Amino acid sequence: NVTARKIDVGVILDMDTYVGKMSKTCLEMAIHDFYTARENYTTRLVLRTRNSAGDAVVATSAAIELLKNYQVKAILGPQQSRQADFIAYIGNTTQVPIISFTATSPLLSHLETPYFIRMAQVDTSQLKAIAAIVNAVKWSEVVPIYERSPYGSGIISYLADAMQGIGTRIPYRCGISPSATDDQILKELYNLMTMQTRVFIVHMLPNLAYRLFLKAKEAGMMSKGYAWIVTDGIASLLSSMDSNVINSMQGVIGVKTDLPPTKELDQFSKRWERRFHDEYPGIDHVQLNAYGLVAYDSISALAMAVEKADIANSQFIKPAIQDYMTDLKTIGVSDAGPKLLRSILNANFTGLSGKVYFKFGQIPISVFQIVNLVGNDIATIGFWTENGITEQLPASNENSIREKNYLKKIVWPGKSRIIPRGWDIPVNEKKLRVGVPVKRGFSQFINVTRDPLTNAPIVTGYCKDVFEAVMNSLPYAVPYEYEPFETSEGSGESAGNYDDLVEKVFAEEYDAVVGDITIRANRTKFVDFTLPYIESGVSMIVPTKGEGKSAWIFMKPLKTELWISIGAFFLYTGFVVWVLEHRVNKEFRGPPSNQVGMILWFSFSTMVYAHKERLVSNLSRFVLIVWIFAVLVLSSSYTASLTSLLTVQRLQPTITDISALIRNGEYIGYQEGSFILDLLKSLKADKSKLKPLRTLEEFDEKLSKGSNNDGVSAIVDELPFLRLLLAQNCSKYKLVSLTNKASGFGFAFPKGSPLVPDVSRAILKVIESPDMNLITTAWFGDQDKCSEEDTTTATSNRLTLDSFKGLFIITALSSTSALFIFFINFFCESRHILASQEPVKQKVVAIARTFNKKKEDAHQAAKKEKSKEEEIEMAARGEIHLTPGALFQS
Repeated sequence: NVTARKIDVGVILDMDTYVGKMSKTCLEMAIHDFYTARENYTTRLVLRTRNSAGDAVVATSAAIELLKNYQVKAILGPQQSRQADFIAYIGNTTQVPIISFTATSPLLSHLETPYFIRMAQVDTSQLKAIAAIVNAVKWSEVVPIYERSPYGSGIISYLADAMQGIGTRIPYRCGISPSATDDQILKELYNLMTMQTRVFIVHMLPNLAYRLFLKAKEAGMMSKGYAWIVTDGIASLLSSMDSNVINSMQGVIGVKTDLPPTKELDQFSKRWERRFHDEYPGIDHVQLNAYGLVAYDSISALAMAVEKADIANSQFIKPAIQDYMTDLKTIGVSDAGPKLLRSILNANFTGLSGKVYFKFGQIPISVFQIVNLVGNDIATIGFWTENGITEQLPASNENSIREKNYLKKIVWPGKSRIIPRGWDIPVNEKKLRVGVPVKRGFSQFINVTRDPLTNAPIVTGYCKDVFEAVMNSLPYAVPYEYEPFETSEGSGESAGNYDDLVEKVFAEEYDAVVGDITIRANRTKFVDFTLPYIESGVSMIVPTKGEGKSAWIFMKPLKTELWISIGAFFLYTGFVVWVLEHRVNKEFRGPPSNQVGMILWFSFSTMVYAHKERLVSNLSRFVLIVWIFAVLVLSSSYTASLTSLLTVQRLQPTITDISALIRNGEYIGYQEGSFILDLLKSLKADKSKLKPLRTLEEFDEKLSKGSNNDGVSAIVDELPFLRLLLAQNCSKYKLVSLTNKASGFGFAFPKGSPLVPDVSRAILKVIESPDMNLITTAWFGDQDKCSEEDTTTATSNRLTLDSFKGLFIITALSSTSALFIFFINFFCESRHILASQEPVKQKVVAIARTFNKKKEDAHQAAKKEKSKEEEIEMAARGEIHLTPGALFQS
């Protein structure tokens, strides 16, 4: 269209790079294609291209020159993030939109510089995809290798957050300067080889990355056991690399922006390749990637925005006074800038790179392609979406890929199909320094002596044998050496308690700790423990006393409170029956002494069913039925318990409650250097009453003496130590349970050590093997000779009140209910007394007399009435003679 008004647009590219050349070709083709399809447009973009030569200062100067000489309405580029960092602020000052399709650093933000628009994918968007790969393979550590520039450094903190989210550590960050020599790069790589981690995430510009991989190949770091992941800036250019670089990167995994395959894209790629070869015939390996396609789509976004905003006649508003001003200040401010910015941000169309729309000044992404470099091919092994990794697009309803299929596709460095472990013991690193505690007692667990000739430490014991069996079970060799935890070499004196020993691992003085180390919550702050290889827990051991020969053994089956309760119910039941029978039963009448005796006799006689008194009242019979049932249950339980006491010889602990020991001021022993001291202090034990003990023999000696004879009444320690003492003295001591639990003995390693999961799995393997029984028997003997009853928690076999609460409640309710019904009936019969006008004292006396007066029951009254009628009839027949008062005799 000859009448179209020209709109100058600046383009700043690094023409010495492949991306720069590719982007320039794509921009020029986009201009031609766009306006060929839209001849009716009244505006036409004119590109003013400048070469930054990879220099931020040159790029900045080019931007100022374009603004000053051409008053460009927008600037496409610059190519590098450090160049864009400067130019973004220039665009903000002049209100000229800066559209970048290659600057990916997260340090550049549309929120801070509103006129900076990013069409490239920000580097942080690919971190979730990288984290998904690391998480799928279960690597515990990775090392980022990055370029020390705004492009490389900007991603590191975000990468650390992503790795932390999946529980993966970053033990070291390797930064390499863009100006580093090959020798400096090689030195950094050799430094990485001295570390354990074998997984590297590379984020740097292509030129530096190519040199890095060439040197990594030279150093032997592209072999089996290593894993390399490259970010989008490198992965997108894998197809256009030199053959030497490709050979050095075999097995690398990459994450790159996914390009949806379309017919238009395929046709354009072929046209672009022909034109690129015409313009740059010396470049052999070429392939269009996301950077070129986004550059192509940026022309469409800008051209449509310019047409819609109608800014052809806009100008730069310059300051009135321009003396002593810099070139930037004299340029002024574009009056069309705000309008054009809004128009660009409102873009919404589908281009060759996919859907083009802006969110917070940049194009969001939802899909990344995961590739694997194998030979000269870039194999696609999966796609990452917000739902995880999938094998094919569009993603199915499954949230993640089948891990087995996903991993089988990958060819790792060294042409290996085996997933790299992610770490290794460096060949040039010292052996693992394994700290062992130095102690005088319990040598069965761990013991340190010295060779008389060489003075070298000799470590023996159960813990050491288990550790060596576990390390031998690992699928790889781990060299190690023992270092005793002592004040000075050969002194034989411990340098501190077990907490101090564990903290030495945190201080990097030891690489591991082996011994009778209990897994404790406070210790996990400094180290990572393996799974326990022996169970533990805190218990108390006390001397035993014989039971079964006491003259009062018949009192033992029931506890005191139960005896008292039974006695109270005997009396109460006897009293209730007496009240119910007193008025109607002559056997419950008589002198007061006889009546008291009857109360005691009747209730106790029911225990052996020896009562002969006939009950008249139905209420009494109801009470007696319930009471006899209760007596049956109580007597049966008593008989069973007494029989057990008389037929089985028992060894009972002298005391079962540590609180009673502390309250009575008894001496308590504990193993020196153990955490048990802090535990006893937390139970409010007097420190002066706590005695540290060292050896198994000292345990036996102090317990035998007792608290009153320079000994102790009990010893509190962990189960493995107490069971060792108990195995040698089954009849002398007994374990008494405490509520405190412990996780067992484990091996300690530095936080995040990759050895921990492998050693834990090896511990399970050893525990399930016959070797564990052989090691246990060799050091502790046959611990099964003590019966299960004697080696477990000692508890009382006496019957308690709680066992019969329900029975007593039923008995009490039945007796009380019967008593309540009786008194209701009695007071109804005596209502004439209660209704009289007599004083209260006289009423009480009258009611008492009424209660004490014998009452005939209905059967006796009917019998007497029948007898009187028979006498009257006989008198009427003259058979007998009745006196007048005889009829009224009671």
